[in-house]
Amino acid sequence: MIVRSFQDIEGTDRDVKAETWRSKRIVLAKEGVGFSLHETTMYAGTETTMHYANHIEAVLCVEGEAELTDEETGEKYVITPGTMYLLNGHERHTMRPKSDFRCVCVFNPPVTGNEVHDENGVYPLLTEAS
Repeated sequence: MIVRSFQDIEGTDRDVKAETWRSKRIVLAKEGVGFSLHETTMYAGTETTMHYANHIEAVLCVEGEAELTDEETGEKYVITPGTMYLLNGHERHTMRPKSDFRCVCVFNPPVTGNEVHDENGVYPLLTEAS
């Protein structure tokens, strides 16, 4: 059994910060459970385009509001607390938070914690060393 809080990982290598977001990665591939679990905050007034070509991501908004654009169809959605979106087709998408936007994210396959978005917003498919 693992018991861990977001407070436990603040300031560690699981607390990843970028210009437009911060991700606290509470479960990673090294835990060996088949998914990773993160709390991510995207900052108000920013724009982030992502394309998880190698992962499925489910996102549940718990605080704030953002506009989600499916870059493949142009369709736009307003995401607010209690709203989930699932990138089950590896959709290229853009998030535009209207306020600080906090969400809980699940990735499959799990991330290792060492991934960095490339110029296309893609995480590489990394595996945990045995």
